[in-house]
Amino acid sequence: MMEHGNGGFSKTGLHRLRDVLARHVESGRIPGVVALVSRGPETHVEALGTMRHDGGAPMRRDTVFRMASTSKPVTMAAAMVLLDECRLRLDDPVQQWLPELADRRVLKRIDGPLDETVPARRPIIVRDVLSSTFGLGMDMTVLGTPIMNAVFEQGLTPDLPQPMPEPDEWMRRLGTLPLMHQPGERWQYQISNDLVGVLVARVTGQSFESFLRERVFEPLGMKDTGFHTPAGEIDRLPPLYAPDPRTGEFTVWDESEGGRYSRPPAFPGGGGGLVSTADDYHAYFRMLLRQGMHGTERILSRPAVELMTTNRLTPEQQAARTATARDNVHVSFGQGQHGGWGFGMAVRTYRGDYAPIGQFGWDGGAGTSTYADPGNQLTGILLTQVGMTVPDPARLIHDFWTTLYQAIDD
Repeated sequence: MMEHGNGGFSKTGLHRLRDVLARHVESGRIPGVVALVSRGPETHVEALGTMRHDGGAPMRRDTVFRMASTSKPVTMAAAMVLLDECRLRLDDPVQQWLPELADRRVLKRIDGPLDETVPARRPIIVRDVLSSTFGLGMDMTVLGTPIMNAVFEQGLTPDLPQPMPEPDEWMRRLGTLPLMHQPGERWQYQISNDLVGVLVARVTGQSFESFLRERVFEPLGMKDTGFHTPAGEIDRLPPLYAPDPRTGEFTVWDESEGGRYSRPPAFPGGGGGLVSTADDYHAYFRMLLRQGMHGTERILSRPAVELMTTNRLTPEQQAARTATARDNVHVSFGQGQHGGWGFGMAVRTYRGDYAPIGQFGWDGGAGTSTYADPGNQLTGILLTQVGMTVPDPARLIHDFWTTLYQAIDD
């Protein structure tokens, strides 16, 4: 921990923050947690609990976590690099790189048969993909409909229930389905973010991971971030638990050695496939707070950062996204409900209980939460190994953010 000064955190506030985290760990419901908070030049890290729910090695600052949906804000940077270089433009039709998405058909009604469609009113453009409005996504409000059944059956979402195939096959399957909504009409979750990775690979002629590593990870020093954990580092990756929502009993959803992240995946998922550490994610969010700069090197342009971190949705699109967040509150403590969506992340457009307008970031289903606040030059990163199938991780995230804002020393 660095020395405290004006404009950082109060000692009392940081002690309270540690007490809140410790209480959750000591409850037995959260095996371990790593939290990093920074404001200006001051950084503070807490590593509490253990890697496994039954004990074992302690959590450490360099523990590697499955970032789940908090992958989205980071992987979006690859597309923003291409926008900066004019290799992509927001109003370009994507079919020149993704011909599988040419000549789209759209369902007449969301719960209707897959063959009852109308032509798309216009082509899908880059802006639709980056803002999660291209017309197809994971919509938990219409589970059981023919289109959602087909999305799952085709393996278009992460391991639900089928593993995702390699990108060209994934695109082929995606191209067999009609859109759920007209391009640009409605915000939808997840699939757009995975599509970003395929788009980047097709534009650059590189794999998505290699481009991210070359243009984002290596310049920022994100040495522990990628789509799998190498064999020599696998002991730094804890198991991922999914407690039974009825009994609370811990079950391993994904083991470390031999698990999903112990080898390179067929599909490098921009929507939820990264593993990383608190310090790596801190480097990324500090770059955004500095308007694209890392030291003396520019990673993204100021306009690119603004596109990512300010609301891009119309009121109608925003209403649909708010309903999704509200109706799936078990996977978010509420950060994502306060306003809009930029490119790859939530953006607060009105003040919450503590967090102000302008805060940006996202929560992940593996018990991760990463946000930055440009007004206070504040970054908070909370990482656990408990999937959000029960309320405990959501309560932990809520308490973390509430206490963090109380710890600010003006």
